[in-house]
Amino acid sequence: MARRASFARLRDADGAPLDDALVLWLPGPGTATGEDIAELHLHGGRAVVRAVELALARIEGLRSADAGEFTRRAFANGRIDLAEAEGLADLLSAETELQRRSALAMAGGTLSRQVESWRANLLMLGARVEAVLDFADEDDVAALPADFNLQLDVLAGEIATWLDRPHAEVLKDGFRVVLAGPPNAGKSTLFNALVESDAAITAPTAGTTRDVITRPVALDGVPFIFVDTAGLHEGSEDAIEMIGIGRAHVELDRADLVLWLGPEGAGPNGAWEIEAQIDRVGHSAKQSASHRLSAVNGEGLDKLRHALVATARKAMPKPGEAALNTRQRELVSATYEGLVGARGEFDPLIIAEHLRIARVALDRLVGRATTEDMLDALFGRFCIGK
Repeated sequence: MARRASFARLRDADGAPLDDALVLWLPGPGTATGEDIAELHLHGGRAVVRAVELALARIEGLRSADAGEFTRRAFANGRIDLAEAEGLADLLSAETELQRRSALAMAGGTLSRQVESWRANLLMLGARVEAVLDFADEDDVAALPADFNLQLDVLAGEIATWLDRPHAEVLKDGFRVVLAGPPNAGKSTLFNALVESDAAITAPTAGTTRDVITRPVALDGVPFIFVDTAGLHEGSEDAIEMIGIGRAHVELDRADLVLWLGPEGAGPNGAWEIEAQIDRVGHSAKQSASHRLSAVNGEGLDKLRHALVATARKAMPKPGEAALNTRQRELVSATYEGLVGARGEFDPLIIAEHLRIARVALDRLVGRATTEDMLDALFGRFCIGK
C-alpha cells in the first residue's frame, strides 16, 4: 500500500533470507525527487546493508546512485531550485548552530522566494519597455511611465540590502583570526590557549614557528579559524624562516581580524593590540592595549574570547538569516548592475537589454539557466546517493 510501512522478509535471487525489513512505496510526483521511490528500512549492521546492496545490484537495470544524485534529480524535476540545493548541501555540512540555521533558511527557499519576487518585478518593468518598443506610434504608450525610474530605484534598493549582508563564506569557513607579531611574542602560546590544544610548538627559542598553523574552533556556537604565524622581523638569512614570514604576510591580508602581539602601533590597520605575557616580569607593556592577558595563567583570556565572539557575530549573518555565497553574490550583483545601467539610459532598446541581463542573472541564480560543469561541482559535494 502506498505511503504505508509494511513488514517484509527480504531474500536474494536464490531465496536465501537477507533481513526482516520495513518497506515503503512512495509513488511520484509527491516525493523528494518527483519520481517513484521504494525505501527499505534495514537493520543497521554493515553486513546486512552490504548483502542487500549486492542482491539489488544483480537486478538488471539497477545501479548505485552517484554522489548527490537524488538531490540532482529533485532539481532536474523541478522539486527544488539551485539555491535550495546549495542550502541543502550547506545543511549537510553544518557543524555549528549558526551554520545550521542559515543553511536551513536557504534550503527552505528564503532566497528563492525573494528571487521570484525580483524576477516578477523585472518582467513587469520589461513588459513596459517592450510596450514602448512595439507600439511607439500609439500616443498612450509612446513613452515610459513617469514612475518607471522610481520603480527601478526601489527594486535596486531591495537588492542592495541583500548585497550589504554578511557573506556566507565567513559563516561557512569561520571568522579568520590571525595571531601576528615578532618572534617570542607569545603568539603560539596564546594560539594553543584559544584552540585549547598543543597545536603549535612553544619554546624559548626565537623562530620556533616557521609555517602557518590553522585550527577550526567553535566558540559559543560561532565558527572560527585561528591562524598562528611565523615571527615577523627583518634581516633573517634563514631561507625556510623567510618563506614562513612571507606566508605570514599573506595571512595578514586574508584575516578578518588580526591579534597583534608586537610593538604598539606596528601592526596592520584595524588590528587589536594585545599586551601578552603579563605574567612575566619585564613584559612589553602597551598604553592602549585592546586586551591584557596571560595565556599561561589564563588571566584576560575569557574577556578576549567573549570579545572575539561578539565581533564575529556582527560579521556573520544573523541566526536564521539567509546569506549569499560567492556564486549567488556575483549574480545578484549582476542583477543590481543591470538595474543601475537601465536607470541611466533613455533609449528603450538599451534599457530593455539591461533588464534582460538582470533577469538572466536571476535565472542563473536559481538554475533556470546553468551549465553542467557547475552542477557537477555542486552535487559532487553531497554524499553518495543524497
